[in-house]
Amino acid sequence: MKILKFGGKSLGNQEGIEKVFEIITQHYNSKKPLAVVVSARGNATDDLINIIDLVLKKEDYTTAFNKFKKEQIADSDIDLSEDFDKLYSLLEGIGLLKECSLKTRDRVLSYGELISAQWIAHELNKKGIKAVSVDAGKIFKTDGNFGNANINNELSEGLTEAYFEGIKNDTVAIVTGFIASNNRNERTTFGRNGSNYSAALLANYLNADILKNYTHVDGIFSANPDHEKEAKKIPELSYTEAAELAQFGANILHAKTIEPLITKNIPLKILNTFGDETQTGTLISSNPKDTSIRALATLKNKALIRFEGKSLLGKVGVDARIFNAFQKANISVGMISQGSSERGIGIVVDTKDANDAVNVLKQEFERDILNNDVDSIVAEESLAVLAIVGLSLNQFDKPYRALVKNQITPILFNNTITGNTICLLLKEKEIEKAIHVIHGELFYQPKKIHLAVIGHGIVGKTFINQVLNQNKIILKRKNIDLRIFAIANSSKLLLDAKGVDENWEKEKEDLKETKNILDQIIDYAHKNLLENLIVIDNTANKNIAESYSKFAEAGFDIVSSNKIANTLSLDAYYGLRKVLAKNNKQYLYETNVGAGLPLIDTLKLLHLSGENIIKITGVFSGSLSYLFNNFSVKDEPFSKILLEAKERGYTEPDPREDLSGNDVARKLLILARELGFESEFSDIKIQNLIPDNLIDVDKETFLNRIEELDPIYDEIKKNAAKDHVLRYVGDLNWNLEKETGTLEVKLIETPKNSALGQVKGADSIFEIYTESYGSQPLVIQGAGAGAEVTARGVFGDVLRLSESFV
Repeated sequence: MKILKFGGKSLGNQEGIEKVFEIITQHYNSKKPLAVVVSARGNATDDLINIIDLVLKKEDYTTAFNKFKKEQIADSDIDLSEDFDKLYSLLEGIGLLKECSLKTRDRVLSYGELISAQWIAHELNKKGIKAVSVDAGKIFKTDGNFGNANINNELSEGLTEAYFEGIKNDTVAIVTGFIASNNRNERTTFGRNGSNYSAALLANYLNADILKNYTHVDGIFSANPDHEKEAKKIPELSYTEAAELAQFGANILHAKTIEPLITKNIPLKILNTFGDETQTGTLISSNPKDTSIRALATLKNKALIRFEGKSLLGKVGVDARIFNAFQKANISVGMISQGSSERGIGIVVDTKDANDAVNVLKQEFERDILNNDVDSIVAEESLAVLAIVGLSLNQFDKPYRALVKNQITPILFNNTITGNTICLLLKEKEIEKAIHVIHGELFYQPKKIHLAVIGHGIVGKTFINQVLNQNKIILKRKNIDLRIFAIANSSKLLLDAKGVDENWEKEKEDLKETKNILDQIIDYAHKNLLENLIVIDNTANKNIAESYSKFAEAGFDIVSSNKIANTLSLDAYYGLRKVLAKNNKQYLYETNVGAGLPLIDTLKLLHLSGENIIKITGVFSGSLSYLFNNFSVKDEPFSKILLEAKERGYTEPDPREDLSGNDVARKLLILARELGFESEFSDIKIQNLIPDNLIDVDKETFLNRIEELDPIYDEIKKNAAKDHVLRYVGDLNWNLEKETGTLEVKLIETPKNSALGQVKGADSIFEIYTESYGSQPLVIQGAGAGAEVTARGVFGDVLRLSESFV
């Protein structure tokens, strides 16, 4: 025998009804015995609940009742007047008594299924298919636990076998789901989604070959497709895995559905009523082919009861008293966390039971509270349980790290006794994001990295285009999906949760100016549940640099070509690092010194390995490198070469920002702090290359008088030693014996054939002297300026951070 089951959504409209009749007809024509379990049609159960509420509120319910009648008859010629009259009498009784007990509620709600079964049987007979409706209350006997009754298997199996002996093989039994009756023939129900359980019981009692459950989805998915767009259909599940999913809220299955099937090894297939003939659905059996199934399920509306007592150390029986109190109050317990000392116990219950749980514990431990043995009994609400089915603890490391990386820290977690389901207690507002993060880990989906880019000048624009041009290659090679969800400058903000494309400049140009841009970026990321967040600062803005802590606290890692954050006061410098550590966030800034050269990473590795660095000297500025490399060997005025550097984009719009030495000094300070120097900017001795009389004039005046620099630097070049060239360098020296150091920025002359003297173009060079390597320095040299290399360095930092998410 085959058992088919159809849910309310399958029966809710004309399209669904036609598909249901088509499926039943196909099975009927196979000439094999067939029984069909049906739920109430459409929203019938919810409609009846709403009508009960209207009655209790003493509001007009006749309109809603008449609408219910019309929808359930659905232009059929069936006569259900007797059922509707009985239902209306029940509602009148509720109105007179001004209350609706669970017993009465079960009687009212049962009419949804009774009407559905009669209506379907009537319509099938009209189509030439012999059918009879069966009230499951005549065959399923339960206890008197109204609203969530427990089946009496032995009695029910005998009644079912006897009843179906009277139904001919050529007749389809249309059996009501969800409902039953107790030994007094009073109506009971199995609870919401109980029709699945009814179908499983029927399959067990009739020794069915298979149970096919037709619903509105294609099967069981790795997560709820309504919330996780990349959820995957699971082709096969074991009974145990399906039972775990049902227990943790998978709404396709009633929590008890699997039990009757296991005892007789009856497979269950979940299918889509609206699917075609090629659909495979999800098969639940004792021996699935794929044993690596993983899925997520959630239970919301949970509360954590925190029971704490420092004086309970060593006392035996505390937990027994807690559970006895809960048992008397009929409070069901979910997860439990308990220390061996019984000093503190965490208990998860339904939110609706939270206040009662606290009250019964305070009553039970009243004397202990008075004696200060129990410190507090409180409830924390707005929580939810996320269950990861099919995952053992030794596989949980990567999902857990991914959660923490995204600032989601479980309040509690445990492993079920089967060993392959991990349960996490989380804040309810974190559930959807947690599902996104864990689902990506479990199914090895491309790791989505969401980037917010602040600043789109020459470097910022180049970086954005590099990401867009390289994204497909990175996706293929690294399985990393880089998505720029925000692009901002001081007045405009472009946002796109799916990631901007090559038209971003036009889209941003069309936007209106806005304020509070940084807050908007953070709010947008949180509202859209974006995971793996990185903010990229390609500005020279102090306010943005001072906002890094805000981004770290909001879950962003940071990449920056902006040097300001690393050259603020020591208090601010260390303060940022404390915030980063507290929030488990990273801050990468390789381009702060040397553009795209691997300088800062090299220093970090040397320092971490215990190598004593005693000196760093070099040409830190690509702009000034170009200036003095050319001035030292060309017979041209200093001002001409300076203007040439400006036109090439090597200097800032006002060249004095380079000539002041402050940029080189900031870079030197960054390196010093990497090595543990507790130095402030004011500790650096800086040789300013700007004459005093040109320091305070405006930019235009300076550029108009720029030739006044020529005689000064002609004289310096003239006085240089033979075969020497000029270089503007940063110089760090450390005295190991005295444990003191000096930082200096200055113009020097150096032999042409030295490492510094051979630098060409706009290259930077850094000589690193260590105690181990003696007089032979480690030399790092390369392009020290230019948008392309700086953007590439920023991109490199982003990729390194991205791989830490994988």
